[in-house]
Amino acid sequence: MADGFDFTGKTVMVFGGTSGINLGIAKSFARRGAKLAVASRSQDKVDAAVAALSGDTPALGYSLDVRDYDAVKAAIDDFRKQRGTIDVLVSGAAGNFPVPAAMLSSNGFKAVTEIDTLGTFHVMRAAYEHLTKPGASIINISAPQAFIATAMQVHVCAAKAGVDMITKTLAIEWGPEGVRVNSVSPGPIEGTEGMERLAPTPEAKARSAKAVPLGRMGTVDDVADVCLFLASPYARYVSGVVLPADGGWTAGRSLGGIG
Repeated sequence: MADGFDFTGKTVMVFGGTSGINLGIAKSFARRGAKLAVASRSQDKVDAAVAALSGDTPALGYSLDVRDYDAVKAAIDDFRKQRGTIDVLVSGAAGNFPVPAAMLSSNGFKAVTEIDTLGTFHVMRAAYEHLTKPGASIINISAPQAFIATAMQVHVCAAKAGVDMITKTLAIEWGPEGVRVNSVSPGPIEGTEGMERLAPTPEAKARSAKAVPLGRMGTVDDVADVCLFLASPYARYVSGVVLPADGGWTAGRSLGGIG
């Protein structure tokens, strides 16, 4: 294993880290020696993730809603108390459901933007005082809808665009303290809840895979490896970047929908 990808002794906290892409990211850091914590709303999922992630150092788990700033802060404060400053922070909590804008309720729009955009701010703001300075790496999990207008996804487009602008703005503000802030934008990733919602049939999945220049849908490990790179010393001069992990899927695209 290359030394740059050895996270032994490093502290990593993953919000939304109990399922899908975010759990895969947490597992990748755990395999490389990191001291992990995960957070999400479901206590059952938190318990299962903690059991899967615990190695020589037990993983910590927190059941919370990222829309609740006090709950987010309490979890981060506890992690700091038990494990030390935060070396890597991953903010990946998200909401999504396909719906035409004309049928989307105000509450539905609000829920997604609050989970994604407000939740990302809550995580970053609450973690700020506990970040390793210099040296911390923050990775926000975005989506192509942040920069590609997509039918039936107006709420997600707005929410993820906000996430990416938070990323760029705080890269500017926190860079002088040695904190790097980046976003990762996964393309079509097989076996995830999001892909099941956006491409629910075998035909839709096949269309999505065919649309990727590299000729296949991505895997959770494909995204996790990008996060490992961004958190590693090899990315020490990378900040304020929105990095697609999509096999070229979004290069020059203008989508009316997924697939």
